[in-house]
Amino acid sequence: MAKLDPTKMKDWEVAEAAAAQMKKIAVIAEELGIKEEELLPYGHYVGKVDYLSVLERLKDRPDGKYIDVTAITPTPLGEGKTTTTMGLVEGLGKIGKKVTGAIRQPSGGPTFNIKGSAAGGGLAQCIPLTEFSLGLTGDIDAISNAHNLAMVALTSRLQHEFNYSDAFLEKRNLKRLDIDPRNPAMGWTIDFSAQALREIIIGIGGKMDGFMMKSGFQITVSSEVMAILAVARDLADMRARMGRMVIGYNKKGVPVTADDLEVGGAMTALMHKAINPNLLQTIEGQPVFVHAGPFANIAIGQSSIVADRLALKLADYHVTESGFGADIGFEKFWNLKCRFSGLVPNAAVIVCTVRALKMHGGGPKVTPGSPLATEYKEPNPALVEAGTANLIAHIETVKKSGMQPVVCINHFYTDADEELRIIRSAAEAAGARVAVSKHWEQGGDGAVELAEAVVEACEETPNFDYLYTLDNGIKKRIELLATEVYGADGVTYTPEAEQKIAALADDPDLEQLGTCMVKTHLSLSHDPSIKGRPRGWVLPIRDVLVYRGAGFLVPVAGDVKLMPGTGSDPAFRNIDVDTATGQVRGLF
Repeated sequence: MAKLDPTKMKDWEVAEAAAAQMKKIAVIAEELGIKEEELLPYGHYVGKVDYLSVLERLKDRPDGKYIDVTAITPTPLGEGKTTTTMGLVEGLGKIGKKVTGAIRQPSGGPTFNIKGSAAGGGLAQCIPLTEFSLGLTGDIDAISNAHNLAMVALTSRLQHEFNYSDAFLEKRNLKRLDIDPRNPAMGWTIDFSAQALREIIIGIGGKMDGFMMKSGFQITVSSEVMAILAVARDLADMRARMGRMVIGYNKKGVPVTADDLEVGGAMTALMHKAINPNLLQTIEGQPVFVHAGPFANIAIGQSSIVADRLALKLADYHVTESGFGADIGFEKFWNLKCRFSGLVPNAAVIVCTVRALKMHGGGPKVTPGSPLATEYKEPNPALVEAGTANLIAHIETVKKSGMQPVVCINHFYTDADEELRIIRSAAEAAGARVAVSKHWEQGGDGAVELAEAVVEACEETPNFDYLYTLDNGIKKRIELLATEVYGADGVTYTPEAEQKIAALADDPDLEQLGTCMVKTHLSLSHDPSIKGRPRGWVLPIRDVLVYRGAGFLVPVAGDVKLMPGTGSDPAFRNIDVDTATGQVRGLF
C-alpha cells in the first residue's frame, strides 16, 4: 500500500486512498476460512456471512481469545474507541495473529450530526467508508421498518377497536385487546437526530385518519428491535424475542405484545437477512464484522452476539467493541451480553487519551465544533494527573468483573512524554497493564506494543463473574450499578418509577430480566457536566422501561433522551458527491 500520512489528510481522504487497494470481499472471506457458499456478497467489497452454516461446520473448533474494547468517560469528541479497535486488530495482524474485529454499524444520527461516522480514523479504519457509513446492507432500515410496523399494528388496531363493534371485529377474526391509548409502551423510530419529533400528536383528522393520541420518535438504534439483533443467538431466538416485545398496555395495565397484535412474524420477516453479520475489512486488510448498533448510553450498545460467536470460531483472537466508557458499555458487555451469550472474555482494553484526562482534571469545556482550548494543545501534566481519577474508576470497574485490564493510551502526536508517564504510573499502580499505541498515525506498526500487551493479558485465566445475580431484585441491581460502578452514594426514585417497580414485583418473569441502564455517557454520574470521579451524589431514576423481548429492564437515570438533537454545525453540511466520479466526500 502506498504511504498514507494522516497528519496531512482528513480521515475520509485516507479511507478513499486506501479503498483503491482494498481486497475483494471474497478474498477476505477465503483468507478467514469462510466458504464461497457461506459468503453473501453485497458488491465487491462488502458481504454478509451465513452464520448458521459456519457455526455448524466449525462447532467443534475451540473458540479464539475474546477481547472487549471500552474506554474512560469520553469528551464529547469521543476517545477513539473504534480507532483503537481497528488499530488493535491491525497490530495483532502485524505480530502474526489470525484476528478478527467486530464493531457496531454507525447510526445516521451522529453520521450526519456532530460526531460523524464510526469507522475509526487515520490509518486505523474500517473500509469502505462510504458503504459503512451510509446504510451498509440495510440492517438499520430493517430495524426501523420492523419497529414501525409494530406501531402500525398497535395504532390501527386501536382505531378499529374504537370505531367498530365486537361483531365487526369477530367477523375478521380479531379479538378485542382493549388497548389504552394513554399508555403505549413505545413510539416510532427514525435514524436521525430529530429533536422536533420527540413529542408529537398523531391521528389528526377524521375518523379514518387514525386514533388521535400523543406519540413520539426515538432514534432507531435505541429501539428494542436493535437490542434484539444484538442479543439474539439465532433466527428462532429472534422470532421468540420479537413476539414478546411489549408494544402497549390494555386498560387494566396488562401488556399487549407483538404476538398479541399478530405482527411478530412479519417483524421477523423484515429482519431475517439482518441477522447475518456484515463483513468488511481494516485499511490493512484484516476482516471486520459490523453488526448491531451504537449508543450504549440509551441502548445496549454492543456488537452482536452472533458476530462474536462467528468470529471466535474463525479466528485465534477476536476484538469486539462496547459503547462509551466502562461504566456503560463494558458494564453491559459484562452483565448483559456475556450473560446472554455464555461467552467468557479473556481481556478488556480501556482506551484513554491525554485530552480526556485533562478535561477530567479540570480543563476547559470541550465543545464539538469549537476550537480546543490551549490547555489541550500544549503540555499540562498537572491537569493530566488530576484527571487520572476517572481512569482509575474505570480500571476498578473492569477488575470487578474478574479481569485484569489493559489501558491503551490512544496517542495523539501532540502528547508530551511527561503526560504519558503520569498516565502509565497511575494505571499500573491501579493494577492495569499499559500500552502506548500510535495506530492512528502508524496503523498496525504503531499498535504492536498494545497487541503484545493484550496477548500477554489473554494468557491469564480470568476469574470472571457478574456484578449481580438474576435473583437480585430490580432495586438491588440498580443500587449495585449506582454504588459499585458509578460511585454514587445511593439511589432515588420518582413516584412513576416506584409505581412501575412495584408492578414488576407481581410478575416473576420480569424479575428475571437483566438490567440495561439509560444514563449519560459524559459523566460517571447522571449529570453530563460533572467530570472526573464524582463523590457525594445519588442517582435519580425517573422511569423504568420493560424490554421483554430483548430480555431486560431499562431504568432511566437523569434527563437523558432516547432521541438526540442535531447541533448547529452538523456534519451533513460538509458531505457531498463528486458528480464526475460518484465518490462521496466529507464523511468523517
